[in-house]
Amino acid sequence: MIAGIGTDIAEVKRFEKWVKNPEMIERFFNEKERSSAKSDSAKCQHYAVRFAAKEAFSKALGTGIIGFNLKDVYITNNSEGKPELNIEGAALSLLKERLGDCNAFVSLSHEKEYAVAFVILEKK
Repeated sequence: MIAGIGTDIAEVKRFEKWVKNPEMIERFFNEKERSSAKSDSAKCQHYAVRFAAKEAFSKALGTGIIGFNLKDVYITNNSEGKPELNIEGAALSLLKERLGDCNAFVSLSHEKEYAVAFVILEKK
């Protein structure tokens, strides 16, 4: 059963300033996300789509970005390159408290100007 759906769109240009400011990147992105950022030209899209995923998760959860650290929600890619949503720490506790055990599904897309993420939370 679907327990929550969230989507978010981010303007890639907004992240140009973030990429030049390590404090902003460290504030919202964990080490795994920072280390997987590729070349400078792709970093803005990399961070924009991951930030959109964090926002989409918070909307699917129904809390907004209150009650957990955004670093606790992050994207990794499986061996085939498929993005996977990882949830840990306070975000995982809040998820279990509000919705119980859930599977999380994410779809990401980006192009020159925009990045979009879509999250579905499904009760197990």
